[in-house]
Amino acid sequence: MRNDPLSSASDWINEQKFPGAAQIKKYAIIAGIIFLLLVVILVGSPIGTVGAGERGIQLRFDAVTGTVLDEGLYFRWPLVERIIKVDIKIQKEQVDATAASKDLQTVSSNVALNYHLKADQVATVYQEVGIDYKSRIIDPTLQESVKAVSAKFTAEELITRRESVRDEIKVLLHAKLDQRGIVVDEFNIVNFGFSTAFNSAIEAKVTAEQSALAAKNKLEQIKFEADQRIAEALGKAEAMRVESNALRTNPMILELRALEKWDGVLPQVTGAGGTPFINIQRSAAAR
Repeated sequence: MRNDPLSSASDWINEQKFPGAAQIKKYAIIAGIIFLLLVVILVGSPIGTVGAGERGIQLRFDAVTGTVLDEGLYFRWPLVERIIKVDIKIQKEQVDATAASKDLQTVSSNVALNYHLKADQVATVYQEVGIDYKSRIIDPTLQESVKAVSAKFTAEELITRRESVRDEIKVLLHAKLDQRGIVVDEFNIVNFGFSTAFNSAIEAKVTAEQSALAAKNKLEQIKFEADQRIAEALGKAEAMRVESNALRTNPMILELRALEKWDGVLPQVTGAGGTPFINIQRSAAAR
């Protein structure tokens, strides 16, 4: 004997022998079916949407079917299928990483990675890793890549060749993550940190280099000034040699020098035998 409500109601209607009992029974069955459908719709939600920058992974009895839903409206079979939404927009992961340099200095780095999932591989990523791919793939790969590349450079080179270090880490990240369905959009080294002892050594080295450079500049300045004095002395000596040769070949040069220095006042001569200021006769004879 059946004990469900619809059967009991149907039996009761048949027992009463109402006119149109069969019609009422049919309506009761239709109403029950509609009620059940409403329950399934409200509880199962067979219709949904995939938002912008997302993809939907279709599961059937919790097994990945391989079907990836694009943005927009979708329909699923309640209690049979599920849709897992995955973000494929560019995301940022910033972590601290500790590594050792080539010269065995401890390096504390803060790095940032921009990445996104490949739209056509989200089902594979979910099937192999799940939703928590950041902690399972990205963070360990970041740590490993930073350590591997930092070991190729000395602590000083990590500072002076920062762009080269960044580019090498980015290439290594791309090689490791691309095969897992993750695209590397950008990678940046936010900060490098070193031990107090190393920072003090770097500061002392920079101070020594600056002092040496200052001493070198001072030596160059002294040498330049000495060269100037030598050149000046050589110029004066050459001028004296030229003038001496001129005096030997033309004694009147002395009179010319006297005229150049004369202020226009005739000298006062007292007594006999005074030397004239200019030897007129010799000057005239010379002309």
